Amino acid sequence: MCIMLSLWVYMIYCCVGYCTTIPTPSLSASTTRSEVSEGDGEFDNQLDSSPGASRDLLNNENELDSRGDDWDETRGEAKASQGDNAMSGFFNESETKKLPGAIIIGVKKGGTRALLEFLRVHPDIRAVGAEPHFFDRNYDKGLEWYRDLMPKTLEGQLTMEKTPSYFVTKEVPSRIYTMSKHTKLIVVVRDPVTRAISDYTQTRSKKPDIPSFESLAFRNATAGAGGAAVVDAAWSAVQIGVYAKHLEHWRRYFPAGQLLFVSGERLISDPSGEMARVQDFLGLRRVVDDRHFHFDAAKGFPCLKRPEGNGKPHCLGKTKGRTHPNIAGHVVQRLREFYRPHNNKFYQMTGHDFGWD
Repeated sequence: MCIMLSLWVYMIYCCVGYCTTIPTPSLSASTTRSEVSEGDGEFDNQLDSSPGASRDLLNNENELDSRGDDWDETRGEAKASQGDNAMSGFFNESETKKLPGAIIIGVKKGGTRALLEFLRVHPDIRAVGAEPHFFDRNYDKGLEWYRDLMPKTLEGQLTMEKTPSYFVTKEVPSRIYTMSKHTKLIVVVRDPVTRAISDYTQTRSKKPDIPSFESLAFRNATAGAGGAAVVDAAWSAVQIGVYAKHLEHWRRYFPAGQLLFVSGERLISDPSGEMARVQDFLGLRRVVDDRHFHFDAAKGFPCLKRPEGNGKPHCLGKTKGRTHPNIAGHVVQRLREFYRPHNNKFYQMTGHDFGWD
């Protein structure tokens, strides 16, 4: 019995020793990225409450309606709850806040919100939802303040933000260059006449008593059918559309290869084609494609949907797709004449004819 008892004790001891030497699966960075990518390829119906979630720290009165009602503001977040397993702890240790490697710098009412939301579907992109306005309004707060606004990212993920007013602010190009001369810049442009009317429409929705579009767009009291009216280029709605003038400031600091100009019209008519250009420019694999889009005929622009086709498409907010006021034909024609030389110069600078004339 003593011998048998000794054998049993020895066997138990060996088993325990063997089990402790069995290697446990390690969580490599590549394994984690693939798992996160699979989870991020789908839309979520709930907001992420993880520490890395995007925070709406700044209210921009000009863009209060720029966020969709049903958008998940934390696209790209790792969905790990506390206590599930060691994975959540691993994410927390691996995620860091980085300064943006790419910025959507303009233009207002060009389609920047749509582009940002389309990009946030990509598992390799993490973007802050609110517009930081760091380089034009909050530059004195410093880069660490700016970095703290950004969502946490895993190794290999790209941090992005969008603030449309950057493109038309003279001080911004040098400030972004000082942060990083390698920053990739994206500008969503749109027919400047249509953009100006859209800009006016947004302002009128908040201030119904503002003067008519015609009285703001021209220096003299009325445009008149004779076409003698002088366009007021100082009015912001008109000034923003002089893209060539604003681009000159950026080209002093950044080469052409670091700026991508996205067509706001094509972003509506062919979102997957335009998104292919954007993903190539950012050096990312083409994940967002035609499987992700559903055209909403009522709103007049594409909405996002699950690639597998399940569930209701997610569209931008109710404030998107406002009906534009009726603008007299001679007013539109006079504006087109004003913009034509500026558009042609812009086409030459970018090497792309956007077909606005």
